[in-house]
Amino acid sequence: MARYLKRGQPPEVTAREDDRVRETVERIIADIGARGDDALREYSERFDRWSPPSFRLGPDTIAACRQSLSDRVIDDIRFAQAQIRNFAQAQKDALRDVEVETLPGVVLGHRNLPVNSVGCYVPGGKYPMVASAHMSVVTAKVAGVSRIAAAAPPYRGAPSAAIVTAMDMAGADEIYCLGGVQAVAAMALGTETIDPVDMIVGPGNAYVAEAKRQLFGRVGIDLLAGPTETLVIADDSVDGELCAADLLGQAEHGPTSPAILLTDSESLARETIAEVERQLGILPTADVAGVAWRDHGQVIVCESVDEMVRVADGIAAEHVQVMTRDPSYFLENMTNYGALFLGPETNVAYGDKVIGTNHTLPTRRAARYTGGLWVGKFIKTCTYQRVTEEASLEVGEYCSRLCELEGFMGHKEQADIRVRRYAGLRRRTA
Repeated sequence: MARYLKRGQPPEVTAREDDRVRETVERIIADIGARGDDALREYSERFDRWSPPSFRLGPDTIAACRQSLSDRVIDDIRFAQAQIRNFAQAQKDALRDVEVETLPGVVLGHRNLPVNSVGCYVPGGKYPMVASAHMSVVTAKVAGVSRIAAAAPPYRGAPSAAIVTAMDMAGADEIYCLGGVQAVAAMALGTETIDPVDMIVGPGNAYVAEAKRQLFGRVGIDLLAGPTETLVIADDSVDGELCAADLLGQAEHGPTSPAILLTDSESLARETIAEVERQLGILPTADVAGVAWRDHGQVIVCESVDEMVRVADGIAAEHVQVMTRDPSYFLENMTNYGALFLGPETNVAYGDKVIGTNHTLPTRRAARYTGGLWVGKFIKTCTYQRVTEEASLEVGEYCSRLCELEGFMGHKEQADIRVRRYAGLRRRTA
């Protein structure tokens, strides 16, 4: 049976915080829905101390952002976007329109149609999350979305030059310097100066995730991607230094980011706990990562590899770093995860920033029922049918009886009127 050498906060603490977040988000969304730009500006001033003449950035501002960056930074952004674009294109190429004759004269099919408009949220208040611009805007562009609005909060009192440049290079049609719930609500609901979109995508903190949850239905969303989670699965083929680095590398995202070690080696577990404390003494972001580890870090020791698989599937973590003698065993047997990082040679940071797989992934056990953001999230698979008179006569007779079985007499008449009209075909061909 799995043993916990370290646990995080009890569930009731998290539940109380969830309630507070939910109430705050409800008020902001309702206010922006009622008062539009006036409310939007008030929340931007309150939360970000940001109230420019226009939240939408013009061409001159975008150009100035790009000019402020070095050639190396531009090249790095270009490289990362190329990797994400290439993988997204490969995913899109795997999608096919379908048309098949299922009965003589009955043609059924589906078409893969991109969403018309998308709002891409890019976190950036504490860290300028440049990579999130690639993950959402580039992928939407590959999918064929015709209008892409992108928003990110100000960074240190101004638009983040790197985020703005990444959005522009990725192909965003509109770029806004707006943060948090107010940005998501404005793009979803629309205001006097921001046209509403059909879908909201992108990661964020607990407030952004809750805003997407509450707005779902009025707009589509990609998934509920809240505070980052990481699960490190390791055996004694690796050391505590490596495990600690991979745990803290994700814990630095925010004070509510869970970081969990799952192992079948108690000695590695204890070594990792000690190494986490050592690294927190030198890590520049220890003020954030240390809180996340204290409140949400866990260390779990299992008795076997199979038990590690069962526990990991129960956790259903966003990121799963597998550093064992046989990482492929987890690829073949795990079913609940946002993304797998197989072997000590790779790590979550590669996926977060540059390698090409998307970093917007399910959190809070949503990996039980959804994968992460990919090109298919921006595409609707819509069916159609085409039927000859002869086929309508045959199908209609079945449909009529089945409608009567359910008591849907209006439905039955839809079938019967066609059966009556096309019944002569049978006599003519007899």
